[in-house]
Amino acid sequence: MFRTKRSGLVRRLWRSRAPVEGDGEADRGTHGSGGCCMGKATKVAKSNAGSEAELKALTHSILKRIKEKQLEVLLQAVESKGGARSPCLLLPNKVDAKVGQQSYSLPMLLYKVFRWPDLRHSSELKRLSCCESYGKINPELVCCNPHHMSRLCELESPPPPYSRYPMDYLKPPDSLALQESGDRAHWCVVAYWEEKTRVGRLYSVQEPSLDIFYDLPQGNGFCLGQLCSDNKSQLVQMVRAKIGYGIQLTREPDGVWVYNRSCYPIFIKSATLDNPDSRTLLVHKVFPGFSIKAFDYDKAGSLQRPNDHEFTQQPRTGFTVQISFVKGWGQCYTRQFISSCPCWLEVIFNTR
Repeated sequence: MFRTKRSGLVRRLWRSRAPVEGDGEADRGTHGSGGCCMGKATKVAKSNAGSEAELKALTHSILKRIKEKQLEVLLQAVESKGGARSPCLLLPNKVDAKVGQQSYSLPMLLYKVFRWPDLRHSSELKRLSCCESYGKINPELVCCNPHHMSRLCELESPPPPYSRYPMDYLKPPDSLALQESGDRAHWCVVAYWEEKTRVGRLYSVQEPSLDIFYDLPQGNGFCLGQLCSDNKSQLVQMVRAKIGYGIQLTREPDGVWVYNRSCYPIFIKSATLDNPDSRTLLVHKVFPGFSIKAFDYDKAGSLQRPNDHEFTQQPRTGFTVQISFVKGWGQCYTRQFISSCPCWLEVIFNTR
């Protein structure tokens, strides 16, 4: 029987759909437990044969109406799990699809099929800044590339209200003023640590977005895999190998966001995620595919002091965010200090 290229692309896409609970290979980012404060994740039961057949028929029907070149873009993004750079997939925003009694827009259906089967509402999503649709409201054509989106990491309980203090010194520098002065100042520096030892140089960040990774196809940014480390610990080596696609650090108008691109959770401590008067800040668990606002400019303005440092080998003082790959620390974990974690980052913001 003659099969078209389009049909082949559709079949490959369906085989690459996101697994659900019960498939034996469910994405680590869609479920899990543990941690003091984490992205809320809901387990999804494996669908019955009827709803699975209905979803398959609907997805095939929609994909067959998409242009061949667009199917190739979608397949590139899905098969690489977001590791390869893929362009936007601009499709009509108002096409509705119905699964059972539930109606979904075309973007939502693609996000559910290829990223998050438990996705219920668009309010759970955050568009990545690399996307053409970022910051646009209800355009006729919207990007439906599932790997140009992330899930919002909601805290289990909001921090207490913050008192207001002047905060101009914490806002990101004005781009036009920097161009006029000819100065391209960094907005943060990143230090990579293995346990108590810093590895490599400080990485100065000037661009609004930075990829920090161990092994990323077409990776451009801070590659931890290229750093020379003398640490022979088996745990460090194991965790280092699990960093994979790593994280994306992005400076946006409301603060600094961290997107977990890896296949394993990351753990974050930041003064703006918790009560600024607390002596011990909580460590927040962020699952794969989730984003969290790791540093909030407005909340930072109310802080009376930068968050605490656990030891003296700090490259400089200022507001910092600490991020550990795979292993957590703090009051809910066996490791009490981040310096006991195998592989971790310190992001130090330029407050000048």
